Amino acid sequence: MQAATLPAVLDGRDLLALSPTGSGKTAAFLLPLLQRLLLTPGLAAERPRRLYVVVLAPTRELALQTQAAARALLAGLPGAPRVALGVGGASINPQLLALRGGAHLLVATPGRLLDLLAHNAFGRAGLADVQALVLDEADRLLDLGFADELGRVLAALPAQRQTLLFSATMPEAVQALADRVLHDPLRVDAGAADADLPAATPPDIHQRAIVVDSARRTQLLRHLAGSEAWPRALVFVATQYAAEHVADKLRRAGLKAEALHGRQSPGRRAAVLADLQAGRLQLLIATDLAARGIDLPGLEAVVQYDLPRSAVDHVHRIGRTGRAGARGQAISFVLADAPGSEAHFRLIEKRQQQRVPREVVAGFEPVAAPLPAEVAADGTGGVKGRRPSKKDKLRAAAAAAAASPQRRKPAA
Repeated sequence: MQAATLPAVLDGRDLLALSPTGSGKTAAFLLPLLQRLLLTPGLAAERPRRLYVVVLAPTRELALQTQAAARALLAGLPGAPRVALGVGGASINPQLLALRGGAHLLVATPGRLLDLLAHNAFGRAGLADVQALVLDEADRLLDLGFADELGRVLAALPAQRQTLLFSATMPEAVQALADRVLHDPLRVDAGAADADLPAATPPDIHQRAIVVDSARRTQLLRHLAGSEAWPRALVFVATQYAAEHVADKLRRAGLKAEALHGRQSPGRRAAVLADLQAGRLQLLIATDLAARGIDLPGLEAVVQYDLPRSAVDHVHRIGRTGRAGARGQAISFVLADAPGSEAHFRLIEKRQQQRVPREVVAGFEPVAAPLPAEVAADGTGGVKGRRPSKKDKLRAAAAAAAASPQRRKPAA
């Protein structure tokens, strides 16, 4: 990703990058944009500092990681540009104080950026000096219902700017957004072969699918944590209640486990992630809050206690392991006593074009009756039903919102 994009970004071109997890896209936009700031005459002496770069991220966790990456790249450099953060879920007052005197680069979630604008955090200029906009995880931005906020942010930005759009998938809503905001972009697919670029190496993730009865999943998880000797593993569940419930059962069994979900305070989520990274936790039981934008270097395993709603979510979940050339393991529990579980996992296999052999762990053999053939062949998958979910409705609304405004006019 970096080899493909750095020259074009340095030249000021717009960018549309299909960037799977772990492909190095954060450095692909931070390195050239920070270099440009470092070469800006008089930057260190500016008072107040002018805002030149805005990075929009879908989650607080991803924004924090991006800010930390930027500061790490700038560490020790004389006259380094000022990097600021704007995220929801916390008091706005410390963020307003941090912006006194201005900043050169802001990493923010869309809603909090609008809050900062409403509080006049950037002075009279507002966003008028912004030269570059990064839309990080654009598909996730739209999935989370940020289409309206994103439209308001775009309206507050200068029409003539460089825009870099990164997305792991390219649904209609993201394509419509790209058509709207990009002018003659360089298009890069980090997973595609290109004779002029280094070959993309797929993540080294060994996938397993274990058939088990739903009532024995927690016992099987405990068994695997011991027999596989994972120092750390990330376990995905479907709901916030399940995250707390499973984590509590594991703790009572003597394992070091905690929950991670959106109802927790930002401080609590940060502390739990720090504990996992430091090895103070063995198992983190999380909702899809942890499926994107969280980098856990060296994470040994991902377990799907509950299957994801879609193949896209599956890719992002298992992509938390096997990063930066490391080997990882992803285990999915396929429920013998849930009519739609096998069919749903078959749909995931079809979408990722990979067959994962089913296996049974000794001592945890299913006692449920085999599924009827017509149930296993049900194309609906049983998990993502025929009726549109809240997420489905948000995606449809995002597609409509992204497609409706006029495309940005190219520079003269």
